[in-house]
Amino acid sequence: MAKLYFKYGAMGSSKTAQALITKFNYEELGMSVWLIKPSTDTRDGAEIIRSRIGLESRAQVITPEQDIRKEYAQAGKHDVIIADEAQFFTPEQIDQLRDLVDEEDLPVLCFGLRTDFLTRFFPGAQRLMELADSLTEVKTVCACGRKATVNARIDEKGRIVTQGGQILLGGNDSYVAMCHQCWKRKIREQERE
Repeated sequence: MAKLYFKYGAMGSSKTAQALITKFNYEELGMSVWLIKPSTDTRDGAEIIRSRIGLESRAQVITPEQDIRKEYAQAGKHDVIIADEAQFFTPEQIDQLRDLVDEEDLPVLCFGLRTDFLTRFFPGAQRLMELADSLTEVKTVCACGRKATVNARIDEKGRIVTQGGQILLGGNDSYVAMCHQCWKRKIREQERE
């Protein structure tokens, strides 16, 4: 029986690497994978999914206006859907992925962030938390050694940013995975400066 999976974690927890390894494992068994990503994610190029460790693959880009069910029908039959940066899909698109699980008996594995730099849900991630059959946290650590849960946005001087739009694409130059305690402490220290 197919399920909707959401594998989430803070920045730098190897979510994309796991998505690409999962794709490889399915394909090694002779199965067909439909790899997709939201158009919001342009960091490594429009149609490329690339992990920090160098794994990469082409993916079909889905815009917010597209119906994923219709795109799947046009893409042809596949054995599994793997979606990277799933937090950027609209809640309606997450519902469409759920429909594909239920109506096509198709496993859908979504990888992405749960929350933004202010610890607030991304709309797509919130819908995944509501609908997924399986929720798995991909863990990483803060510099202090505790579990990192915050995607701290930093400026060019390494200071924590606490204002701005929810979406700012970036890697290690723009974000640091931190535990909540260190994140709050650094914000307080900055406020005293």
